[in-house]
Amino acid sequence: MKRRVATLVLLVSTTPVAAQWLTLATPGIPRTANGEPDMSAPAPRTADGRPDLTGLWRPVGASPDLFDQTKIQAWARTLMAEREQRFYSDGPHFRCLPTGPGSIISSGEGGFRRIVQGPTVTAILNGDLTYRQIFMDGRELEPDPLPTWMGYSVGRWDDDTLVVESNGFNDKTWLHNQGLSHTESLRITERYRRLDFGHMQLEVTYEDPGAFDSPLHVVFAMEFAADDEMLETVCNEAPQGNSSNWVGEKVADPLATRVDVASEILAKYVGTYQGYWLDNPTTVEVTLEDGALFLRRNGGDKSELIAQSETTFVCGSCRWGQPYVFTREGDGMATEVAEVQVSGAWTFRRVQ
Repeated sequence: MKRRVATLVLLVSTTPVAAQWLTLATPGIPRTANGEPDMSAPAPRTADGRPDLTGLWRPVGASPDLFDQTKIQAWARTLMAEREQRFYSDGPHFRCLPTGPGSIISSGEGGFRRIVQGPTVTAILNGDLTYRQIFMDGRELEPDPLPTWMGYSVGRWDDDTLVVESNGFNDKTWLHNQGLSHTESLRITERYRRLDFGHMQLEVTYEDPGAFDSPLHVVFAMEFAADDEMLETVCNEAPQGNSSNWVGEKVADPLATRVDVASEILAKYVGTYQGYWLDNPTTVEVTLEDGALFLRRNGGDKSELIAQSETTFVCGSCRWGQPYVFTREGDGMATEVAEVQVSGAWTFRRVQ
């Protein structure tokens, strides 16, 4: 059967190095009586009494309006729609370019970022080998900076909150992986507040009169990644160095290409599947209701799977509209399902 879903051949890949030190418990952190990290212990402080933000952190939740298109100017909304139709293939990450201010939301492998705090400069290290320097020596941002990929940052303390202001970004990067552009007028303010040992809140404000009608905001919950490690992620560009390896001109309308699949076949896909996306444990639940398959990912909203063939389905209301491909042994129940993204096919195996 001819596939009716536009197919991607990955232009680039993100390749973590072999695991190192992943079985080593993080030294010098508070622990409970049973040896587990004590995430509710008091936040550590530096010699001058400031909260010490040093450590490996991962985002665990966000309340953003960074995706609120009512605040985004028409040209930027149009460009986002065009990029979606191209599977976001022109994104900096997939062209082996720095993600710039986009690293605030996603800093490479699993969203990990390591903060190294010093008295005059604080560094943020990302898994994709990019980094930021936040100068704490009293300097101010340049009014007319030379645009760079990662921009320029200065920081100051507001009581126990680290306030970081940044500017000087070039306009070649996106603010998130759904294609939101910005201009060189972009200015970002971050507020880091460590709540206790294991938890930190990050509030970010984006101001850009050339792209947004009013500032955009996002609030992150960050968690200390105890007994874990950030692995190097390297982007490998295809030999062609361009997008010729992307097959399929645009995202197809899954309803227009829908095919009928017998209910007895659909029933073989019902179940719970588990695996990893990047380093994140992921659970996919598939149910059959009124002759249609539905999918729930990590307890989120339920979305209909729209059949494109007997084994291939598109998640119609998912943010990415990604395909899911089931694997069966003979006429038996499905043994696994692959979630197809531009970063590859992530396989989740049946657990029940």
